[in-house]
Amino acid sequence: MEEKELKTSPKQRIFIGFIAILMLGSMIAGYALIVAGGSGSNASTGEESQISEEKAQQYKDEYDTKVAEFKTATKGDFDKFMKYKSEIKAYNETTANEGGVQTKDLKEGSGKILEEGDSDYLAYYVGWCADETIFDSSFDDNDNPTAFAKVLDASLGMIEGWNTGVEGMKLGGIRRITVPGELAYGESMEICGGYNKPLRFMIMAVAKEEPLSSMAQELDTAFMKMQYAQYGIDYEEMMSQQ
Repeated sequence: MEEKELKTSPKQRIFIGFIAILMLGSMIAGYALIVAGGSGSNASTGEESQISEEKAQQYKDEYDTKVAEFKTATKGDFDKFMKYKSEIKAYNETTANEGGVQTKDLKEGSGKILEEGDSDYLAYYVGWCADETIFDSSFDDNDNPTAFAKVLDASLGMIEGWNTGVEGMKLGGIRRITVPGELAYGESMEICGGYNKPLRFMIMAVAKEEPLSSMAQELDTAFMKMQYAQYGIDYEEMMSQQ
């Protein structure tokens, strides 16, 4: 889930391009709106691998297991985050677009201070539109969240307004950030019902440390396997041929 092109990992670029062909240009949302946006890349030119129902179910079971483990490990962070759920409310679109990047610290952290250009951290988040509609989050369910089901790796590349908004934030803290449309997706992508729409985030930045870092990577990989399997593609076999 910027005015300058969003960065994606090699695996995400392969996935985006490949699904773009299969779906005639439409993309599956993964960690799409903040991390995996952007313009995509060259699609795989190899033949599609076929996957058995048994293997597809194996990938789904693996993903479900990783999510369950992640929910248990991040319960403490989720409980802290949810204390500020009331911040997810409507805001004035015009004011948000004209006010530049605006921040409000809801809870001060005790870790290192994020400085300009820092990307060595992970982040739980929720992002919503001016009408209060949530467009993406770390929640397992945007309407009735019970746990975190993912976390962003900031090193993959964030929108410009996010990067500006986290400057000066201490790890472990929770901050609300309002991003004007020109520093979000501008004219590059339609979101919240149009282009140049402002976005608001609530972010909890945490240290990129073990075991959370490895759990996040494993969860991402399990997600990719499951998504590919829905289109009859064996992710492991495809990656072994790269």
